[in-house]
Amino acid sequence: MNPPKPIEQAKKLVVAISSRALFDLDESHRVFEAEGKEAFCRYQVEHEDQILSPGVAFPLVKKLLAISRELPDAVVEVILLSRNSADTGLRVFNSIREHGLSISRAAFTSGQSPFNYIAAFGADLFLSSNAEDVALALKAGHAAATIIESNKSASESEQLRIAFDGDAVLFSDESERIYRSGGLQAFTDNEVIEARTPLSGGPFKAFLAALHHIQTLFPPDQSPIRTALVTARAAPAHERVVRTLRAWNIRIDEALFLGGMEKGPFLRAFGADIFFDDQQGHCESACRHVATGHVPHGIANR
Repeated sequence: MNPPKPIEQAKKLVVAISSRALFDLDESHRVFEAEGKEAFCRYQVEHEDQILSPGVAFPLVKKLLAISRELPDAVVEVILLSRNSADTGLRVFNSIREHGLSISRAAFTSGQSPFNYIAAFGADLFLSSNAEDVALALKAGHAAATIIESNKSASESEQLRIAFDGDAVLFSDESERIYRSGGLQAFTDNEVIEARTPLSGGPFKAFLAALHHIQTLFPPDQSPIRTALVTARAAPAHERVVRTLRAWNIRIDEALFLGGMEKGPFLRAFGADIFFDDQQGHCESACRHVATGHVPHGIANR
C-alpha cells in the first residue's frame, strides 16, 4: 500500500455528536420523560459504572476516528455536545473510555441547547437525536441532521461510506421549489434550461468538501472514504448536478439518479454508514435499510 500524501495545512474535519446519537440512552430518557429531570440525574449517577451500548451513530464515529490512525497527523476529530450535566455526563465519558473512542472534548449544557458551541468548536457537522437542536444549527448555517432510530447494523466494510440526497442537502432547494409550485414538467424544463448554471450550495456542501479534502490525501483506490449522491432526479435533470459538482471541484464517487424509485435498497447496496435527506418520507424509508439523518431544511420542511 502506498503511503498517504503528506499533509500540508490540512484542515481538520470536526464532527459534533450528541450523547443520545452516540449511545443507546433510551432507558434513561424514558426515566426523564416519566419522572422528570431529578429522577433522570439520580438514575445516571446510580448507573454511571454501567457501560452504555452503542447508539445509531456509533459505527459512523468509529470509522471517522479510524481515519486519523492512517495519517501522521489527526485530520478527524469527534466532539461531544450533550444536554447532560457534567455530573450525569460522567457515565457517557466512562462509556467512551470503555469503548476505546478517542473523544476528549465535550460541552455539557445541563438541559440547554448546545448548538452555540458548534461554531466555537469549528464543527463541520452536528448529529443529534434532538430535532430542535438540529433546526437551530441549520438556521445558524451549520450542516446538521436528526438521527433517526434504526436497528440496522453498520456496513461490514472498513471504508466509511456516506450518502447524500441532492436538493436541499448538498444543493439549495431552488429547484425543489419549482417542482413543488409547477410540477415535474416545470422542474425538468427549468433544469434543462439551467443545465450549465451551477446550483447554489446547500447546508452539506462544506461537509462534502471536507470529506473530499481528506480523500485527496490518499491514492484514489485507497481512500478510507467513499461518497454517493442518491437522488430522485433522472435524465435530463442529471446534467445540472454533474456540472455543479464539477464547478465546485468536489469529487463524488457514485451518483445514483433514481427517477423517483425508493432509495432504501440502493443505499443498502452502496453499503452506506449514513444517509442524509431533507424529506421525512425518504428518511423513514431509508432507515429500514441504513442509518439515516433527517435534514430539516428547505421548502419540504415548511
